Amino acid sequence: MNQDPNWERQLVERLASAALVEQRRTRQWKIFFRLVWLALAALVVAAMWSSSDGEKTGVGLGGAHTALVDLDGAIDSDSKTVDKLVEGMEAAYKSGNTRGIVIRANSPGGSPVLSGMAYDEIKRLKKQHPDIPVVVAIEEVCASGCYYIAAAADKIYADKASIVGSIGVLSSSFGFTGTLEKLGVERRLMTAGANKAMGDPFSPENPQHEAIRRELIDDIHKQFIAAVKVGRGSRLKSDPDLFSGRVWLGDKSMPLGLIDGIGSARSVARDVIKAENIVDYTPQDDLTSRFARRFGVSVSDGVRGLFSSRLL
Repeated sequence: MNQDPNWERQLVERLASAALVEQRRTRQWKIFFRLVWLALAALVVAAMWSSSDGEKTGVGLGGAHTALVDLDGAIDSDSKTVDKLVEGMEAAYKSGNTRGIVIRANSPGGSPVLSGMAYDEIKRLKKQHPDIPVVVAIEEVCASGCYYIAAAADKIYADKASIVGSIGVLSSSFGFTGTLEKLGVERRLMTAGANKAMGDPFSPENPQHEAIRRELIDDIHKQFIAAVKVGRGSRLKSDPDLFSGRVWLGDKSMPLGLIDGIGSARSVARDVIKAENIVDYTPQDDLTSRFARRFGVSVSDGVRGLFSSRLL
């Protein structure tokens, strides 16, 4: 049978050509997928850095404007809510174009200590800059510690369906003594100081300790009430439920003097401060924190004390 003497060479050439084509296709797919991942990463970064309501962000923008600072989330040391609030206000005051500051509030409350610190800082900054009004615009909720802070502002506005108030103090703990008995576990606790074990969940309830706890939360409540009375002044109406920890909707809280009117951050900037252009001065988290928050990732830094007082 006749056979091409160059068949081996032709076969090798065809195999080599097919291998080159396959390598070329593999490289093209790798490039494609890399571009897709790069595009996705760019979209994630853009989403994290974009402003939620479209306000301009940053210091130094030209023209008269209303400065916006967010008071958002639980008021605690982890979220640094108060630090961000004060830092944002200080940055807004440094701009010569700030005509007024709107604190956009959306918080259920939190630490009475941090709330009191924020209240004092707002009062201090207002005294230093008397010509720049500070107005709170409540979104969904401004209760308890959030309202403590809001009372320091010149005026408070809210939506008609916003949750407002909760001027009260909460202290919670647990008791596991019955559980220990059922498990046959004996608690052996040694202290130096009659009240050192106050709040221990594995010890029986102690009337003396409960009296101390009651005194503590009553004193914090009195501080809260005093701050609200100073901040709101004669606008507050006499109502037996006003300082009971109750909440009201925005339109129901206005007759009580808890707010000054119905409005939003935008309407306050436009109609109250008379500077419709809004610049957001809220300090932004670092990229890692923003990424974690966007995707619901959180890490606990340990169990907090079982005895704690919160304005909630």
